[in-house]
Amino acid sequence: MDKKEIDVVLQHFGLKEQPFGVTPDPKYLYPTPSHREALASLSYGVNSGRGFCALIAKPGMGKTTLLFELLQQLENSSRTVFLFQPNVSEQDFLRSLLADLGIPDQGGDVVRAHRALNSVLLNEAGHGRRVVVVVDEAQNLDWSGLEIVRQLSNFETPQQKLIQIILAGQPQLAGILASPNMTQLRQRLSIIARLDPLSPAATSRYMAHRLEVAGFDFQYPIFTAAARSLIAQYSGGIPRNINNLCFNALSLAYAMGKEGVQESIVHEVAADQDLGAIIEDQIVQPQFREPAESGTTPIPPKPDLNRWFRSSARSAMMLFLAASNPFNLGNMALQHPSVSVGTHFNWFKSETGTHNGANVMYGSATKIALVGREVCTLS
Repeated sequence: MDKKEIDVVLQHFGLKEQPFGVTPDPKYLYPTPSHREALASLSYGVNSGRGFCALIAKPGMGKTTLLFELLQQLENSSRTVFLFQPNVSEQDFLRSLLADLGIPDQGGDVVRAHRALNSVLLNEAGHGRRVVVVVDEAQNLDWSGLEIVRQLSNFETPQQKLIQIILAGQPQLAGILASPNMTQLRQRLSIIARLDPLSPAATSRYMAHRLEVAGFDFQYPIFTAAARSLIAQYSGGIPRNINNLCFNALSLAYAMGKEGVQESIVHEVAADQDLGAIIEDQIVQPQFREPAESGTTPIPPKPDLNRWFRSSARSAMMLFLAASNPFNLGNMALQHPSVSVGTHFNWFKSETGTHNGANVMYGSATKIALVGREVCTLS
């Protein structure tokens, strides 16, 4: 889907922008009790100069969004650095840190880099500003990487820590910090915050919050109560999963000409995102019919096209992908016995057997039939 097509979907539901995006926009942060507690704890740790804090949560729980909100709150009183790829050599780690602080590259000389960093930290402290460094995906750091981070806490004066460090990572980080050889670092952690999955009720409020921020007026419900309940169940209360389900559900609802998302649509979207089912499809071994006569080439069996279109969610996505450049044949009928179509459709034919990522094969050709906003029925 290109931007124009996405805008059409948003307009259909009365939205000014995409409410279920994938970027960590702080304005979409929904403050669940655990999110509020984590944000307050980290803010208190930084403002009281504790030196080391940690934020630990499962993937997709909104760690980065929460951290961006924290850094936004601190921007008037602190210099902030956000390191996304910390698992590098000491020289590269320091180079990234110095670059974000506006310090010239020290040519890989660790001693010079430490001296330059200490100078900047003292200067910021003299002006009453903190330096806050967030190390994201910290569970990927090996022992040497964590030792580099620990050494940063040695930048201090008798009165204060010159640098505030927040380690953010997945639950594996807790296991790493609990290991015996991490005793020195663990003892320096003053605050360990965590994020919990959303309850079904909190999932509904989360969805409503994002819709409101995106400009929805709530004159009618986009998601039925049953649909919201299913999204909570399928997502496991993980915000990223909720966003993916909602995004695809809205897209499918629009493709089907619906004004909202019902329970059946959520079921179809969840089935379409089931990687296990896709893997099963991919490992099915090809079979061949016996040749009619000795010496002739084996004939591939006529494929079951229903297998490729059994999920209307997948088919709807094909519709959007194809909409940008279809061979529109208007009021015609496909000359193929296994396809029954309505009045209007688009179809595609490719000798390579694929089109825009779809691979519904019949012999050497690919045929995709689409009816208005609905996918054609395949018998």
